[in-house]
Amino acid sequence: MEEQQQNLGDVLAVRREKLKTLQEEGKNPFIITKFDVTAHARDINEKFEEYEEKTVSIAGRIMAKRGQGKVGFYDLQDSTDKIQLFLKKNLLENYDDIKKTDIGDIVGVKGEVFKTHMGQISIRATEFTLLSKSLQVLPEKYHGLKDMDLRYRQRYVDLIVNPEVRDVFVTRSRIISKIRQFLDDRGFLEVETPVLNTLAGGANARPFVTHHNTLNIPLYLRIALELPLKRLIVGGFDKVYEISRVFRNEGMDATHNPEFTLLETYEAYTDYNGVMDMVEALYAYLAQEVAGTTDLEFDGQTISLAAPFKRARMVDLVKEYTGVDFDAMTDAAEAKAAADKLKVDVDGKHSVGAIMAEVFDAYVEDKLIQPTFVTMHPVEISPLAKKSPEDPRYTERFELYISGAECANAFSELNDPIDQKQRFEAQMEMKAEGDDEAHPYDADFINALEVGLPPTGGLGIGIDRLVMLFTGQHSIRDVILFPTMKPVED
Repeated sequence: MEEQQQNLGDVLAVRREKLKTLQEEGKNPFIITKFDVTAHARDINEKFEEYEEKTVSIAGRIMAKRGQGKVGFYDLQDSTDKIQLFLKKNLLENYDDIKKTDIGDIVGVKGEVFKTHMGQISIRATEFTLLSKSLQVLPEKYHGLKDMDLRYRQRYVDLIVNPEVRDVFVTRSRIISKIRQFLDDRGFLEVETPVLNTLAGGANARPFVTHHNTLNIPLYLRIALELPLKRLIVGGFDKVYEISRVFRNEGMDATHNPEFTLLETYEAYTDYNGVMDMVEALYAYLAQEVAGTTDLEFDGQTISLAAPFKRARMVDLVKEYTGVDFDAMTDAAEAKAAADKLKVDVDGKHSVGAIMAEVFDAYVEDKLIQPTFVTMHPVEISPLAKKSPEDPRYTERFELYISGAECANAFSELNDPIDQKQRFEAQMEMKAEGDDEAHPYDADFINALEVGLPPTGGLGIGIDRLVMLFTGQHSIRDVILFPTMKPVED
């Protein structure tokens, strides 16, 4: 290991010496401010007939070097693909300088597109300009950058040496663009709401806390987009949505990152059934637009995103997978006894509905592979959802599960200010009993409801989990360009 470190140090020293020599010769690459690019590698490779024998200017990073003497072959990688450069001494005045370039250097090349005798699409360089000197060493070609921790910390290197990673984020961008197109075509208005709030509302989660010096007050990074968006519905907008970052100061695992991207939509004069219909249409639309099919391969299984999705009450699914009928229970002690038999930890849960939800998480969630709308969530865990007229123990709420993971959350919005006030008070009691994820009391939101919120259907979709599904990734860190990481000292 010590010898490897010494060798690496020698290589880095040589690169710095090369840069120093260039600068002393008046060839400092860092003073170049512009290079006119007329073509990209992918277009040349895919449309060779259009480019054959034409002169192009292309720029990118040197990824491999072959050849010696008076002829050399370099692989240049730009933002789209790789292409071979054919370098010949009698065509390039600065050929001797070119041979001193290193893998990782960024160059601009002008030349003619042609095919070698081996049939390799290439550019016969007539001009070669060093645009940026790489002073670090890229991971070795065949082993690449495999250390996952290092890949997340140095995403810029990951993107260079693992081109398939770039494809994931291109797909992510397309998904978000198509979501906007879908909602815009349905008459939704995209809006922006505050990231910093005096209360952290809209979800049951622990917030990040900061301090505003001028006002001398604590502020919270938002944990959801919900309450400001519903205030806009009160104000007269019929359809609004926002796609933005939210922040939750809680655990990290394969599907959770402290900051993540959330889509929330609110539509006046519809309910959770209307939202379910829209979600089915959205997923089918994205599948066709992004993947070209409604059948996606994920985790070794074919997931069908063609409508309609299965719809089932939470209490019925729990009974199906455990044999326990929480629908027949009215006493929390009885529900806790049932959970104990199932070996589900329900400490801190004091109602039938909250206990049933814990059993659902333990026994049902990971069984829901094909898209399933889980409906009628207990009122105790749904402080912002409207109660079901058929059974006030439950709410008109659904969560969408795909491949064992929650992918969407929605409900008929509670618009009764008296009921909402009582639920906020119940949440405050839970907070007093030690639940630091209980929803805070938001007096201004109560006031907004008293002004009048029309019947409204609301929706939240985690963009990161959606991208995981469409790109076949199993860790949220693989779909976030810069996931949260603990700093390392060295």
